[in-house]
Amino acid sequence: MLVLRADLVDEIVAHARREYPLESCGQLVGPEAGDEPGRYVPMTNTDGIESDFAFSPKEDIRLERELDEAGERRIVVVHSHTRVPRRPLTDTGLPEAYPSVKDVEFMGWTPDQHWLIVGLTAADAEPEVRSYRLADGEPAEEEIQVVESYMFAHTGSDDVPDHR
Repeated sequence: MLVLRADLVDEIVAHARREYPLESCGQLVGPEAGDEPGRYVPMTNTDGIESDFAFSPKEDIRLERELDEAGERRIVVVHSHTRVPRRPLTDTGLPEAYPSVKDVEFMGWTPDQHWLIVGLTAADAEPEVRSYRLADGEPAEEEIQVVESYMFAHTGSDDVPDHR
């Protein structure tokens, strides 16, 4: 299961809306230990087309240096799919926000990371947000739990704000 703060999901969806009709891309990063992203880093899609994305190599190298200095790591690769009709499942029985063949290839390079995809058919459309990990070479969808803070994400109580 991927646990994400609501403010991070809002940032990701806002980025996807700004970039529409191009695919947006970015990374959720956080502490070296643990699996709770602390911030979203929007990145430039250097492919500049509606059906693909590629991180800017310059931004990617700069981010890697920042993460090393801060003791952080990449936890979630994020991008949007914009060329999909809006319906719950495609004719193949797969959700619209499903990894492409290229996504699956890249997932193999980063098997410890989550892959979050935002399906968006118009800048103002309701987004479809799904997360995947690689399991036996195939993308496996995982549940996303959206919380206000990580402090009580596992207890269900969120009465005290997270100050991390």
